[in-house]
Amino acid sequence: MEARCRRYDAILNVFEFSTAGRIIFGRGRADEALGVALTYGRRILLVRGSHVWGDHAADVWRAAGAEVLVIRGSGEPDLASLEAALAQGRAFDPQVVLAVGGGSVLDLGKALAALIPSSSPPLAHLEVVGNGLPLQTPPLPFIALPTTAGTGAEVTKNAVIGVLGRKVSLRDSRMLANLALVDPALTDGCPKGVTLASGMDALVQVIEPYLCNKANPMTDALARAAIPKGIAAIGALMRGEDAAARDALAQVSLFGGLCLANSGLGAVHGLAGVIGGMSTAPHGVICGRLLVPVLRANKAAAQGALADMTRYDEVNAWLSVGLNCAPSFALERLEIALDDWSLPRLGKWLAGQDLTDIAKSAQATSSMKANPFKLPIEALIKAVRASL
Repeated sequence: MEARCRRYDAILNVFEFSTAGRIIFGRGRADEALGVALTYGRRILLVRGSHVWGDHAADVWRAAGAEVLVIRGSGEPDLASLEAALAQGRAFDPQVVLAVGGGSVLDLGKALAALIPSSSPPLAHLEVVGNGLPLQTPPLPFIALPTTAGTGAEVTKNAVIGVLGRKVSLRDSRMLANLALVDPALTDGCPKGVTLASGMDALVQVIEPYLCNKANPMTDALARAAIPKGIAAIGALMRGEDAAARDALAQVSLFGGLCLANSGLGAVHGLAGVIGGMSTAPHGVICGRLLVPVLRANKAAAQGALADMTRYDEVNAWLSVGLNCAPSFALERLEIALDDWSLPRLGKWLAGQDLTDIAKSAQATSSMKANPFKLPIEALIKAVRASL
């Protein structure tokens, strides 16, 4: 274990960090994206969810003489919906793509910006199920505005697409947004259940990069600031609408996107990718329910390897502040809080499923490669069973 620690210390000083060309964060700043989009041209592809800001954006652009094609995202994009949207987008021939919505909408917009200039079908570039080829041509300019605080997709370089019961990525460093504009006001009034699920996704995405085997000083700094802020903001929003907590959670989500794009994730996301591909369970719900059992599994593996426990102790301490409990009780208290807050358990989606198959499939995922320890099948099965 000493050799492992020395190697980890050494690689901390050799790392890369890439992100969106420009990041704007601030309440009330969403409309700044409208003018930025017009600097790229007058043919704008607007990929949107249900948020009313999308109507406002289209009206402003059309009043300025721009042509606007609106494509609505509904649920997590799959290959069929991507191909249909791609046909529309290529026929329109936009000069810029702006996506406003949750993580799935941002992923759809990101994929369209990447693929519209290409003559190849999506499967040529999709990982795992396709050829995973690099993009032939640079993507269109892309602007991202999240309306939920969870995925951090506005600053990641991949788009997750559902194919044949699996979630796979279209990935290229050139897919990073030209502008990521995070206006927490766009998340105001988000339903409690969505807030909780997306918020837990954001929390997981700052905890896993902090514990993973690809952490670096920049992602560490972001995660240390975000973990205590995230659990406190979730608790506040479960008690009622709170603008300050919305601001905090939006920042945590942004930091999570920066962390995962520049370090790695872990077993929570390794399992979540498999479970999400085979069921309709929301990604944030899966991550939220797997967080505690996976932390326990990794902590047990660390203790068994006589590893340095400092980071696990730090995570417990940060969680305990937001949960108002002793650090030694943080994981148990979080589990109780998730029940109190009514985060669904995964049993209704995984009833009758072979947990061994889920665990074996998860072991082969890219997220699992960043987990701090190679967890055995039995440990992964136990973690999933604890989420049911």
